[in-house]
Amino acid sequence: MADTELVTKKVTKDKLKEPPRYKVLLLNDDVTTVDFVVALLMTVFKHSESSAISITKEVHNEGSAVAGIYTHEIAEQKVLDATSMARNNGYPLVIKAEIE
Repeated sequence: MADTELVTKKVTKDKLKEPPRYKVLLLNDDVTTVDFVVALLMTVFKHSESSAISITKEVHNEGSAVAGIYTHEIAEQKVLDATSMARNNGYPLVIKAEIE
């Protein structure tokens, strides 16, 4: 007579949580030009010209605006790239990431 082995599998219904999202913000200042902010939004954040102009107006009128919403790693890289571009062009533009 052969031994019979019973194998059971536990079914879990745990849901994977989406990673937190981070918004990348541009803060208004009195030095950085509108043309530069539009170029930065098109270059680093891949916005169309019309979208970049709209966001730039919001930065100017409201004091800040969201350039994009990303996972943590991508948001941090966008902050680094945008800050580097601003400093290399002599602008003090502040770019930061905040959890959404």
